[in-house]
Amino acid sequence: MKPFLPLGLYIHVPFCAAKCAYCDFYSLPRSEDKMDRYTQALCRHLEETAPHAASHTVDTVYFGGGTPSYLGAKRLAELLTTVKRLYRVAPEAEITLEANPDSAADPHALRQLRHAGFNRLSLGVQSGDDGLLRAIGRIHTWSQAVEAVEAARLAAFENISLDLMYGLPGQTAAQWRDTLDKVVALSPEHISCYGLKLEEGTPLYRQRETLTLPDDDAQADLYLTAVTRLHRAGYEPYEISNFAKTGCRSRHNLKYWRMEEYLGFGPGAHSDFGGVRYAYERDLDGYVAGKAALSEKTEISPSERRREYAMLSLRTAEGISRQKMESAFHRSFAPLESIFKRCAQSGLAEATGEGWRLTPEGFLVSNQIIGAVLEAMEKN
Repeated sequence: MKPFLPLGLYIHVPFCAAKCAYCDFYSLPRSEDKMDRYTQALCRHLEETAPHAASHTVDTVYFGGGTPSYLGAKRLAELLTTVKRLYRVAPEAEITLEANPDSAADPHALRQLRHAGFNRLSLGVQSGDDGLLRAIGRIHTWSQAVEAVEAARLAAFENISLDLMYGLPGQTAAQWRDTLDKVVALSPEHISCYGLKLEEGTPLYRQRETLTLPDDDAQADLYLTAVTRLHRAGYEPYEISNFAKTGCRSRHNLKYWRMEEYLGFGPGAHSDFGGVRYAYERDLDGYVAGKAALSEKTEISPSERRREYAMLSLRTAEGISRQKMESAFHRSFAPLESIFKRCAQSGLAEATGEGWRLTPEGFLVSNQIIGAVLEAMEKN
């Protein structure tokens, strides 16, 4: 009998209380009247897809958004119960819920979620400065973030992740250091630090000419400040933007970086399953009506997988493996070796027992390094 294959599930919840000024994810404020029908549609979709996953064991489930916690504990518990009923879920599966602090400070609701099986909470904190939070359209305060962490601990959540952003409009280096210190004091198991990107179509993008934003050098300094301060506090970077205490890396996100299989549910959700990558249209009404159309569907060729492996592995602390490139992808590593040796001379890469990885300084110019690696691979 063949062993069951690992599988991650991603469930998209597009509802939120208010759209943040930087957000280009598929999220819809003021749509509470559609929550019940959407929950039912997700349950139907989960049931329709389950037979295709009969040879898999689900070891991660991730509820992302939007603001999944805004859906309410009862609906979220119903969805997770449906997953457990229809899929083979590992007893030790990592089950994550994204939440905003303003919708995650009720210990009773959090206890309901914990009892239902959620065991990891990811809070979108972004900043410890209320003025900066207002500037990017966040509707919570720092004190609410503290309350949410305290409530989660009371509800027996032992795995908490906090998301932060740097390079915010008008943000100073001192404000960023203060945010890092405040967050470390809360002792979450995991911290994500994302540099602000002005995505076309967002309010911040439209205001870009009037904003005071850091230049590339200042942005790099903010990132390296995070690496240094978090390392000192016991958080190791395992991907460009992600830091964790020992044993607390996000197992679900690692699936993406390791090119493992996952199934996505909901409008805008992506999947990589059975050698095919596909995504659903960003259309809540169509999805609720049972007319979930695909916005893309692509069979991934071996050459594309090879390119993806190079790009994704170089985002991680594990780095790129010489053996995997040669045995799994049938390409000589020699042309890449010379690139990494040159990078090492500049402090941008370092050798591992398996191959090479980028240093924090290398992460800052990873696009250029990855571009050179891909070019060398094409010639190989």
